[in-house]
Parts: sequence; C-alpha cells; structure tokens
Amino acid sequence: MSERTEVIVEVWPVSADDIGLWLISGKDAWRSEAVRQDSDPHTAVTDLLSANEASDGVKLLHSTSWRAEDTAVILTYVAVVGCGAFVRDKWKNAAPISPALPDAVGKPIPVEATEAPIPRYIDVLMHGLRHLQFLLQTDSAARSALCGRWPEHLATFRPALAGMYDHEHGQEPITLAEGQKAK
Repeated sequence: MSERTEVIVEVWPVSADDIGLWLISGKDAWRSEAVRQDSDPHTAVTDLLSANEASDGVKLLHSTSWRAEDTAVILTYVAVVGCGAFVRDKWKNAAPISPALPDAVGKPIPVEATEAPIPRYIDVLMHGLRHLQFLLQTDSAARSALCGRWPEHLATFRPALAGMYDHEHGQEPITLAEGQKAK
C-alpha cells in the first residue's frame, strides 16, 4: 500500500516601501512541515509567519494556488506584510522583486493541454503578485489592505488570464484592462 500525499503550505511574504516590492524571506518562500490533522492550512501559515517574526504586520493573507511536488500537495499563500519607511531596515535579507523578472527568466516550462503545469518557484511568486493585482482591482477588502505604494508597485504585474504557456505563437498573455475595479 502506498503512502498518502501530505499537505504542506508555503508563504511568499512580500512587503512594499518607497523603493519597491520585497520578498522579505530572501530568495524563497517559507514552507511548513505536513499540516497536522488537528490543524488546518491557514493556521500553518500563521504559524510560519510567527516563527519568522513576520506575523505582527500582516495586512492581507491570501491563498493563490496549489501544486503537487514530490510527495506533497503545496498550498501557496501570499502574505502582505506592512513595514516602516524601508523594508530592509527590518528584514536584512529581503530581496527586491523587479517587474523585469518575468522577462529575464522567460516563460514557464511548456506542457500539453492535458498535462499538469510545471511551475518554477519564480512562476509561483509572479502568479502570486499578479493575483494581488487582480484582488486590488476586484476586492474591496484587499484594496483597503493594499494601500500606500502597493497600487503603484503592483501596476506592472497585470493579471494574466491566458497565454502564459503560449510558446508556439509568441503572443502576449490576455490581461485585464487597465483600471478595472469592482464596484
């Protein structure tokens, strides 16, 4: 009999200051051990944030995707963490997130229409940021949380609805029109 698949969570903790967006965890997400049966994914995320001294400033916590990796299903969350004037004053290992990253690393690995995508970690982070931009345009609670410089910094991360994996035709992804917001 084969082992069961575990569920783990990963958190991409991002913050914004006057300079730009930052991944406060450095170069990767924070990942949990398998979620315990007497717990839940959201609690595992808040525990990860607490263990990394990032829980006090969380303004928005949102699950953006999931994927199978090795022996686990990974539930991905983005945590929007507030800060003072400069992110690196509080998180010395924070890494800047440049809007040029998607162009620098190229498109995701191509797969057939019936195959599971094979996202790279950079694809997961970029998807999370585009997801925040989508929430900024469509969710009033998220819009309230994503105040200050967030709208400006997220503007270049337009939500891609289709075309991310279009390697054959060289077309740009279909994106939401500029300025669309929920009423």
